Amino acid sequence: MKSLIELFISFMKIGAFTFGGGYAMLPMIQREIVNNKQWATNEEILDYFAVAQCTPGVIAVNTATFVGHKVKGIAGGIAATLGVVFVPVIIISLIATALKSFSHYEIVKEAMWGIRIAVCASIAVSVIGLLRKSVKGKLGLILFILSSIVGIFMNIS
Repeated sequence: MKSLIELFISFMKIGAFTFGGGYAMLPMIQREIVNNKQWATNEEILDYFAVAQCTPGVIAVNTATFVGHKVKGIAGGIAATLGVVFVPVIIISLIATALKSFSHYEIVKEAMWGIRIAVCASIAVSVIGLLRKSVKGKLGLILFILSSIVGIFMNIS
């Protein structure tokens, strides 16, 4: 039971302190799961990110489910998934009800713009870190460049 609560709390922290959606949560997931808790290795977390992106749903939620399942089976998957969505659901509900009243204020608009910039920077740091760890050798670099070109210019995911 203790490890289920630990899973819930760890992923609740990730969900609570990360703005910008699933991709913005990746650096925090990696730091918490690989560095702090050692529930997965860097290679495993990269695999989780890859599979989570390919499966339906939000990448952070899918990754939480995979990590939780690895640590404590089905109950762990449920605990981690509930943890990662718990605080955002509450925050989104509160913001949705209040935003209608405050969205016309300039300071609110500027704050939302600042959050967008911070999220973009966080995603860029995550992408660079993942790139350094996943692209290995000349063949890997060539495949990365070709797939990036195809993805950008041919609108293929």
